[in-house]
Amino acid sequence: MSTENNSPSRNPTLKDVAALSGVSIATASKALNNRSQVHPDTRTRVLEAAQRIKFRPNPLAQGLLAGQTGTVGMLTDDLIGRFSIPILTGAEDAFGTGRMSVFLCDARGDTIRLQHHLQALLGRRVDGLIVLGNNTDPRQSLGRDLPVPVVYVYGPSDDPRDLSLVPDNVGAGVMAAQHLVATGRRHIAHITGERGFVAARERAAGISETLLAAGLDMVAGDAIYGNWSESWGRTATLALIDRYPDLDGIICGNDQIARGALDILREKRVNVPMDVAVMGFDNWEILTTQSRPQLTSVDMNLEELGRQAARRLFAAIDGDQHSGVESLPCRLVVRASTALEV
Repeated sequence: MSTENNSPSRNPTLKDVAALSGVSIATASKALNNRSQVHPDTRTRVLEAAQRIKFRPNPLAQGLLAGQTGTVGMLTDDLIGRFSIPILTGAEDAFGTGRMSVFLCDARGDTIRLQHHLQALLGRRVDGLIVLGNNTDPRQSLGRDLPVPVVYVYGPSDDPRDLSLVPDNVGAGVMAAQHLVATGRRHIAHITGERGFVAARERAAGISETLLAAGLDMVAGDAIYGNWSESWGRTATLALIDRYPDLDGIICGNDQIARGALDILREKRVNVPMDVAVMGFDNWEILTTQSRPQLTSVDMNLEELGRQAARRLFAAIDGDQHSGVESLPCRLVVRASTALEV
């Protein structure tokens, strides 16, 4: 009496599928992996046999047959940064649903370390790479001679032939200005960080464009550039309320600046939002939800940015490659600092 089919510990094999469907092991493998040169009737017979005995293909073996290892590399310059962690989380979520393993490497902004990690990942025969910048300024491309597809995220490649996914900072500025205008604000200032940052200039452009379309001038005539700190928010806000008594709205370049603005308005007994509405960018919840009042902010959708980067890399691995810079939409999170209800 045969014990082959009665052993509780034995899983069905490809050999069992081939025997049951009356084909060779090679033909059964081609049919299960959707390879060409298999007659439709034969493929159907093999699939039915596999289903009948509950055969489950080995994912690693399938990947090797397709010339893939089921692994990808992620290169970042800022593993513990405020912006990199949500992007990495979103990408790993998407990779997990596709049963892809991830090798994560932190170059810490060092070019030599970056090249070392790159060669190590290629040595492991990863199927693709995601390169994560620590800001939204363009970064040097890894080059066009790599053997695997690459997707750049947050910080775009300086080569337009590469695929880069970034937040829509212009659209974020438009969204912020439209929100304050919709709440009846007519004297709106913009305090932001360093002019050298692409994100700062793009957000300012979106705000200016929206105010102009509404027939409004930006208070002070232009964005007020400085740095990304709470202390700068305090300094700039103090100057604004002294010089512009009709000020009724402040859009801040990030949530730290907005916290500084709220500090000064509270010290000067200016009611937020009844007298002046305040909002920020980035939706850093440890700041926005602990502010008094809680802070309205534009969320850059970083986890979704990471998920989309992973999906685009999946597509590129399958041969569907794209190029250029694609901007993904942000979202507005309204809280008490701009809401008129009290």
